[in-house]
Amino acid sequence: MKPNSIRLRSLPVSQFPVLSKSQLATRNPHRHIATSKIPPPTPFVPDSKTFLSLIGRNLSQHAAKIPTWESLFSLTSVQLRKLGVEPARTRRYLLWWRERFRKGLYGIGGDLKDVKDSVAHVRVVEIPRERSTGAPTGPDGMRKVVVNLPPDVPVTESRLRRLKPVSGLKVLGARMIAGPFVEPMKGTSGSVATIKVQEGMWEQRRGQKVDGGERRKVQVRRKRRLEEIRKTRV
Repeated sequence: MKPNSIRLRSLPVSQFPVLSKSQLATRNPHRHIATSKIPPPTPFVPDSKTFLSLIGRNLSQHAAKIPTWESLFSLTSVQLRKLGVEPARTRRYLLWWRERFRKGLYGIGGDLKDVKDSVAHVRVVEIPRERSTGAPTGPDGMRKVVVNLPPDVPVTESRLRRLKPVSGLKVLGARMIAGPFVEPMKGTSGSVATIKVQEGMWEQRRGQKVDGGERRKVQVRRKRRLEEIRKTRV
């Protein structure tokens, strides 16, 4: 036998591990996403078309392929590919946002309850200190927060008990609402504003590829070094 040669021998079938159905399922998680819980729509996101529009990356063009809320949260990656949702990174992005929504992780406006025709009103109110976090505190122990309440609805103590501060918005200065996609109403000094459903409100921007991205980075940089060496020798 040569010193560097290796002799291979076959193993009996009994020595190979037998995987259960649950173990096999974990090898391809996209096949079993359909069994996950379908969350209810929200007032700000009432249907699949709005969801696809909010998350951006031109996914709204596939609204006709995913017409119902149930299909939005039950289609697998393979099924989305067959429907023509391309490229693969777009499907991964859709599945990623779908799971976030399933867990109650929304973009701006996702927690709004009082929404009409895709528009929600927000306003600054004062509530007791213990009912809010991180908002400016006045000398009387009250805090100014932004809540989802139309301007023509009176502010009552019972109504304030049910309201929660809107996530992602804050009060600047005396009574000015600050946050993304906020449109102040005229004559209110910024204390009353609207938030409207817009294309790409929740979009997560893709990072810029450097040297061809992770897959081609080594190759691109090597070619660049070789080119620099070649130029120095000329």
